[in-house]
Amino acid sequence: MTRIIAHRGARNLWAENSLDGFRRTTQLGVDAVELDLHLSHDGEVVVIHDPLLDRTTNGHGPVSLHSLEALRRLRLRDTVDEPIPTLAEVLDVFAPTQLELELEMKTDAWGRPYPGLIEKAVTLVVARGLTERVRLTCFVPEVIEDLLRQAGQFRRLASLDRRSAEMLGGMERAIERFVALDCTIAIERTLLDLAFDRCHGMIGTDRLGVWVPNTPSELDYWLRKPIGQLTSDRPDLALAARSALAG
Repeated sequence: MTRIIAHRGARNLWAENSLDGFRRTTQLGVDAVELDLHLSHDGEVVVIHDPLLDRTTNGHGPVSLHSLEALRRLRLRDTVDEPIPTLAEVLDVFAPTQLELELEMKTDAWGRPYPGLIEKAVTLVVARGLTERVRLTCFVPEVIEDLLRQAGQFRRLASLDRRSAEMLGGMERAIERFVALDCTIAIERTLLDLAFDRCHGMIGTDRLGVWVPNTPSELDYWLRKPIGQLTSDRPDLALAARSALAG
């Protein structure tokens, strides 16, 4: 059965990467939740998608130029007075559940990996006994190589879209590199649809994922494919579609 993953904590249902959204997501019945990690200027792991504050908060500029105290004074858009959460807070939401987590290692506003992000995130996860329920993810093969070296006990996932495939010399070359790093590979839906059979042949069902189909027709289409996981901004619709197909 295809696993259903809530993208950024089901961002089309409630504010993305928000504590309230994460709490609500625990009630949906999904298999896993995906979220995004950056470092503050003083080295604290915070949960936000963009390297810039402008889209999802009332702040401006790079996340990495603000201390945790400064970030906590900001408020997330589309919430009732919520600050940017820390990874520690988010892990504490999910620790009592059985949900798996996909933690994406983001890069800063200049495209650079954050020094120490992997170590800090892993320390927080291990301290809560969540190692078996966490998969570490990234678009960047060099970061995934660092994941393998620094946190080899964790499962890994590589994300791939048209832009990153272009940067890596094409889709097949990118897949070969990620397969060699023992990754599950999640591919953006329009790119995957162009060469599904080839991708499936290279990766296999269990380690092939798609992101982000969101409409009922898209979800029905992809849930009929031999894939291991589906990441959606509307996991509620994905769950309903999966249930209908199973029924």
